Amino acid sequence: MNTHEAIINPIMGKKPQQLHTRCVMVANQSDLDYLHRLLKTRESKSHRLLMSRLNYGYDNTSMGLIGPFIGAPYAVILLESLVAWGIREVVFLGWCGAISDNVRIGDVIIPEKAFIDDGTSKNYTAAPHSESFPCVSLQTNIKSTLTTNNVTFHEGPVWSTDAIYRETKEKVVCFQKKNALAVEMEAAALFSVGTFRKIDVGCILIVSDELSSLKWKPGFKNPVFKERRQQICEILRNFFNDN
Repeated sequence: MNTHEAIINPIMGKKPQQLHTRCVMVANQSDLDYLHRLLKTRESKSHRLLMSRLNYGYDNTSMGLIGPFIGAPYAVILLESLVAWGIREVVFLGWCGAISDNVRIGDVIIPEKAFIDDGTSKNYTAAPHSESFPCVSLQTNIKSTLTTNNVTFHEGPVWSTDAIYRETKEKVVCFQKKNALAVEMEAAALFSVGTFRKIDVGCILIVSDELSSLKWKPGFKNPVFKERRQQICEILRNFFNDN
């Protein structure tokens, strides 16, 4: 008997006919709505998946959209469900808080790895591992697409945590010493599942707030933040078709 085999697995029923193998996981409702408006056609369809919605069947693109969600456990439940339906490439679009002095509200981050400070990732990685990694080729394509569209970005590690209200000064300083650019909640777990399930997972993060000074500076209403989110959504609209 394989004692490492899961007792509970996703039971998804028949795969939606127009759902391809590529999907964008969008953490925030406002970004999801904007992307859906950019892609929407009369033929597009949607499917309720737990507390989120999967949209698919758009004209002129092979990708689906799913969201919103928050936190590693729920993000992974959605990703596991997508994998069960045959999804093989995923781009995660989320927000993050800058902890590097060089990163500002509205900046774009392409993580090269994520430091694991969440509980979900550890169920998909070997016990000693403290980092998880995205698909290199998918991240390379994302960076190339951003460069083609004249979008500058930061590349480096991020810190993934379950507890946004326990981002202490001590922890921020600890991850600053590890050269982490920002803190967020889902990337490490999504990367871990991608490696475990042998699918490609990439990530784009947009900086919504700053903690680098050890004081919180929110930027959710900053026009630069809103404009950058819309710009990234417009680029994502054609990403999978161009790569």
